[in-house]
Amino acid sequence: MIPGEAKGSSMIFARRQAACLVRLGIEVNMFFLRSRTSPLFLIQEWFRLQDEVDRFRPQVLHAHFGTVTAAFAALAAGWGPGRLPLIVTYRGGDLNPCGGSLSERLRAAAGRLLSQAAALAATRIVCVSRQLRARLWWRKDRVTVLASGVDPEVFVPESRIDARLRLGWPLDAPVVLFNAGNDPRVKRADLAHAAVRAAQRALPHLRFQVLDGNVPPEQVPSEMNAADCLLVASDAEGSPTVVQEALACGLPIVSVDVGDVPERLAGVSNTRIVARDPETIGRALVELVTPPRRTNGRTRIDDFSAVEIASQLRALYREAASASRRCTQMHADKN
Repeated sequence: MIPGEAKGSSMIFARRQAACLVRLGIEVNMFFLRSRTSPLFLIQEWFRLQDEVDRFRPQVLHAHFGTVTAAFAALAAGWGPGRLPLIVTYRGGDLNPCGGSLSERLRAAAGRLLSQAAALAATRIVCVSRQLRARLWWRKDRVTVLASGVDPEVFVPESRIDARLRLGWPLDAPVVLFNAGNDPRVKRADLAHAAVRAAQRALPHLRFQVLDGNVPPEQVPSEMNAADCLLVASDAEGSPTVVQEALACGLPIVSVDVGDVPERLAGVSNTRIVARDPETIGRALVELVTPPRRTNGRTRIDDFSAVEIASQLRALYREAASASRRCTQMHADKN
């Protein structure tokens, strides 16, 4: 169960994870919860979900986000003996605090309450980082920490020049890559722009390339290999997949201390953890893009390989399904 639409870059990491599970022999049916705000549409989505569960008859239900998505999944799993085993993956925005206007903060707080409530119904829980596990109020003993995972056959180091020729980028200008996603405010696009402007005082020809929700997912590996540095400036993250993708491609990284990024970059060459200050970030960018260089991040691929993550998820599904069967059998024996 995945929030959003089945297109573009929306929850692409969850869709890729499902594809990996299929390659491992798991039969997967993806249900996309297309709206989480309209009461009328949510009612329609509820009946559509019930039809899908009745038709597909899954052995495990996996919600790939907290908030409304996890709450819907918890209701669909049912109650008591015979209920569907429920896995909930928390990814960051479902448990992390949120800024913004009063109405936005209230809505985010309501979403976090739904996330915490869904944990009570979960058979097993996945958090993409240890920091997110610490934010849970309960059921921490059911948590497995697993990254979303990156396909090592998709994100592969290649010649920077070849990637630029394919994209039509200038060959001589240093390029900073920034992932704005679908929420530039949380990703701190303002800080990223200010840092690049600071760096451009020393490197006037420095280019700023922004990944947004409109960039085709299949183009992202090329942009990783064509760029000179990835910049991460977010206020809050779980385990940013873009960092894992950059590591897989050997792209240098400048990041603030957010989510599990310090853990990911520990021991990786040509990476920096810096303060949330545009001048400090700008100096780090200049340092890492002149001259062009790469990292040894590819050596860490086993930590977040999508194939390995999918294999661990398969084991988690089997464990949850087995526990559910035992519970059902014990209830039947008592009666």
